[in-house]
Amino acid sequence: MTRAAQGKAAGRSPAEIFAASAPASQVARRATDRGFLALCLAFTSLAVVILAVLLFTVWRDGHERLTWGFLDSFASRKPAEAGVKAPLWGSIWVCAICALAALPIGVGTAIYLEEFARRSRLTSFIKLNISNLAGVPSIVYGILGLTAFARLFGTVSADDPITIGDPEGLLYLRLPFGNGVLAGGLTLTLVVLPIVIVSSQEALRSVPRSLRAGALALGATPWQTTWRITLPASIPMIMTGAILAMSRAIGEAAPILVLGVPLFIRSTPTNLMSDFTVLPLQIFNWAGRPQAGFHELAAAGILVLLAVLLAFNAVAVVIRHRLQKAS
Repeated sequence: MTRAAQGKAAGRSPAEIFAASAPASQVARRATDRGFLALCLAFTSLAVVILAVLLFTVWRDGHERLTWGFLDSFASRKPAEAGVKAPLWGSIWVCAICALAALPIGVGTAIYLEEFARRSRLTSFIKLNISNLAGVPSIVYGILGLTAFARLFGTVSADDPITIGDPEGLLYLRLPFGNGVLAGGLTLTLVVLPIVIVSSQEALRSVPRSLRAGALALGATPWQTTWRITLPASIPMIMTGAILAMSRAIGEAAPILVLGVPLFIRSTPTNLMSDFTVLPLQIFNWAGRPQAGFHELAAAGILVLLAVLLAFNAVAVVIRHRLQKAS
């Protein structure tokens, strides 16, 4: 390098020197990266703005309806007297059943497939199909729930069901389940189960193999390694998948509608066989009415649905945080 070139380089920053020495292809790749990042930020900002506008519109139309009377009243043909008591409690019952059924089954399936099942073509085929099931339309699960839970594959006549317990008591069971809250919760379990399994599998895969190898080297059995090492380390990600699954379950309307759930009901569930309705169906019913008062009720119902969703998510976040600290 000549003295003139050295003097010219001495007055430039390292970044400028590196950029000048970089090949043209590398400069083009950096420009492409920056352009793609800017495009992603633009679309993300657009989505956030649209969401903010929708939330503002819903709040503007429905916040005046958010009163205790609205939460403690049943549906009515008069907008001034209508409320969400029945669909609110129906959603809580159905989502609780869904969580109690989907999470243990989904996490257990993921643990078996990732930690204990032998690597074979059959195992790979099962994993592939579970991943594909996560993209199946929810109405298909509604048809499956109608056949399996509401009608019990036709093995027992709905006109002459098998009953256990007092119909007015809490411990009451009927076969087939009909269109009660148990059938609704189990149908939503089918909807979210692939999501729980896939997210739990990814959580288990994120745990370093060195932790498993260290536990096994110290004499722990495979089950002890899974229960005390792998599972506690993956719980935060598993709970994140559970939050996403419950967020989908609480907003589903199609599979519940297929079960033959009534849109108009003036009672709350008292046992697993009780008739019910859910907030998405009630919101859909109000939004389809021509009167402006019902549109305001639909907006208020959306706000209540968001509040219930945030409450379920908050519980899951608290559990995840405590388990993460304990591990």
